[in-house]
Amino acid sequence: MSSIYATKPWLSQLSAAQRADIDPPETVLDSFRAAVARAPEHTALAYFDGRLSYREVDELSDSVAGHLAARGLVRGDRVALMLQNSPHFVIALLGAWKAGATVVPLNPMYKAGEVAHVLHDAEAAALICSDRAWEGYLRDTAADSPVRVALTACELDLQSRDDERVLGFERLPVAADADDLLAVARQGLAAPSGRELGGGDTALISYTSGTSGTPKGAMNTHRGITYQAERQRTGHPIPPGAGYFALAPLFHITGMVCELATCVANAGTLVLTYRFHPGVVLDAFVEHRPAYTVGPSTAFMALAATPGATPEHFASFKLISSGGAPLPPALVEKFREGFGPYIRNGYGLTECTAPCASVPPEKEAPVDPVSGTLSVGVPGPETVVRIVGPEGKEVPFGEQGEIVVRGPQVVPGYWRRPEATVEAFPDGELRTGDIGFMDRDGWLYVVDRMKDMINASGFKVWPREVEDVLYSHPAVREAAVVGIPDSYRGESVKAYVSLRPGAEAGPAELAAYCKERLAAYKYPREVEILAELPKTTSGKILRRELRTQA
Repeated sequence: MSSIYATKPWLSQLSAAQRADIDPPETVLDSFRAAVARAPEHTALAYFDGRLSYREVDELSDSVAGHLAARGLVRGDRVALMLQNSPHFVIALLGAWKAGATVVPLNPMYKAGEVAHVLHDAEAAALICSDRAWEGYLRDTAADSPVRVALTACELDLQSRDDERVLGFERLPVAADADDLLAVARQGLAAPSGRELGGGDTALISYTSGTSGTPKGAMNTHRGITYQAERQRTGHPIPPGAGYFALAPLFHITGMVCELATCVANAGTLVLTYRFHPGVVLDAFVEHRPAYTVGPSTAFMALAATPGATPEHFASFKLISSGGAPLPPALVEKFREGFGPYIRNGYGLTECTAPCASVPPEKEAPVDPVSGTLSVGVPGPETVVRIVGPEGKEVPFGEQGEIVVRGPQVVPGYWRRPEATVEAFPDGELRTGDIGFMDRDGWLYVVDRMKDMINASGFKVWPREVEDVLYSHPAVREAAVVGIPDSYRGESVKAYVSLRPGAEAGPAELAAYCKERLAAYKYPREVEILAELPKTTSGKILRRELRTQA
């Protein structure tokens, strides 16, 4: 049976430049070396008041590669990388790739048990981390793992401001049992030859929980990353050499692809500020005048709520994208009214190497008139997104089902998990575990995660729909909705909310606000107001933590 989605109705939403054929480099290193050849003295990395040119980053990463090779790493070994958004991350990443290694990015918020799982599962031969994490707990974690080479970085290096809002820590003595990353990078060693990976080889093993269970390593290929970066470079109105602000963490697939790899493809300047702090970010916007950034909706909520934020802070941007967390329509309009830019929605997963749908730069995302859901955009020209029912059969346009994705950005599977790979990628097509629908014009809408659906007296309640209503209330800054046990309904709806600075609203008022705008079974029976909602480092609100708390 032919697929109705194979007609790709979304192509009509794309410009000629966005539909045009592309020829991406085989690897991210090929893309980086092209940038070095094109603009060797252009600033590649800006870190507070520190600057490194493309030539300098090339030389520093060469030496890291030479050191790793001298320490016994061979082609295909895994290097675990656990650093914040600093130049050290980029130098270590490129150095590992030049040594022929596959990089395993780790969330700096991981605790010992989480790190231990990844080090053992990936059989990491080397670990590159901050000196504070090494002294704090990673030394012991690495000792009981396959790691045989350790490098540490002091993220106070390569800048001199020591901004206490994000860099409020002390410099530690160099560890006797680990090599100093920057000292190694400055040794002037040559990178080994003849061992680099190809386009189809695994560039990253990115650990993700997926729909459930123990974190699994998605195998992001070099060609998958360069395809995505080249699509963004050719489809976005960002001038060559422009600034890309790293709002999303680089260890996350969004930051890795949409910021780092795309910036390199455009020979741009990657602006880094260690970790997210709204005041620090706004200062950096004024200082560096970036043209592009991408981050979760929660980051834009925080920036909008920061005292002193003005349209001038955002005046340099040619394009702002959002991904990694749901984007409420009310936030898009509030942000545009307050600061000027229109935030362009996007949708993707680690398993599809960041985006598989986004709002084209010349367009604005429609809002579904029935559910009030903001579209996440349209797929690219080589991507096919379908909506399927419980038995895997396609559902018509406009009908809800599971979102499945096929395209050059979809990973070949999970690291050493053949059963999980077969389950998640039947015939090479990614089953996302997300519920959504597509309209006849190709606009994709994500309703929610299958596992987050609330069953209230037999009626389906999708948390996103309730959250979008809460976000339209003028006092609400953040919102998260979960199901809680109910002896009568089975489950009922509970909302957790944080308020905008200076705003006032009580639980009863917020519940009544939802009741006026939603069916009776959907509005929250309980509303709890918190100072801050729990989030991941990448900015996603942790519903599971709130569900446990409830």
